[in-house]
Amino acid sequence: MIEEILPAGVVAVDTREELLDIELYPEEQAALGQAVDKRRREFVTTRACAREAFARLDLPHTQIATGAQGQPLWPEGVVGSITHCAGYRACALARNADLAGVGIDAEPNEPLPDGVLGEIARIEERPRLLELTRAAPAVSWDRLLFSAKESVYKVWFPLAECWLGFEDATLMLDQVKQTFQAHLLKPWPDVGISLPPTLEGRWLVRDGLVLTAITLPRVASTNSRPGNE
Repeated sequence: MIEEILPAGVVAVDTREELLDIELYPEEQAALGQAVDKRRREFVTTRACAREAFARLDLPHTQIATGAQGQPLWPEGVVGSITHCAGYRACALARNADLAGVGIDAEPNEPLPDGVLGEIARIEERPRLLELTRAAPAVSWDRLLFSAKESVYKVWFPLAECWLGFEDATLMLDQVKQTFQAHLLKPWPDVGISLPPTLEGRWLVRDGLVLTAITLPRVASTNSRPGNE
């Protein structure tokens, strides 16, 4: 389903089932530690999705280690993103010769818990959320905003290697085009490639889910220092 909002060149594998019949690599098993059963099922299923995505890119699958912030560490030459929520897991991968980054997120199409909107929405974003809620109440627009900001972070962090808070981007959601723009209020650090201050993403609401996705094109830079994977 999430492939519908991703461009050509990105391979997406998603599932609403548990895919538990794979053997984890030692580093993956170590990352799980003493995780509860729910976390273990999410982890194993998303790794199974990733292995299928590697195969569709004609690449051998390999272990996907976990970084200090819980992010997947992709092998050289690959960019990607993983997401999971109740009843849904997905992985999206691309070759980094084609794209500088991929970020995906899935959430239930349900209102955010009380108090969360105030933590994730900037003041200028809230009037637009009210307009959208009145126009299309079947969509949980607060949850969509949250998901879009999660996708922004998943594109930002592997390249910038530093924190980006919910308050560090202001988003505009387009109901008709099912797109969004995220204007970064924090400048990109020097990573050796040209990166835009405004990110373009797409969204989809279907079957009880909110899905968002962002991809970053790879643009040459005059800076000769190689970029981060």
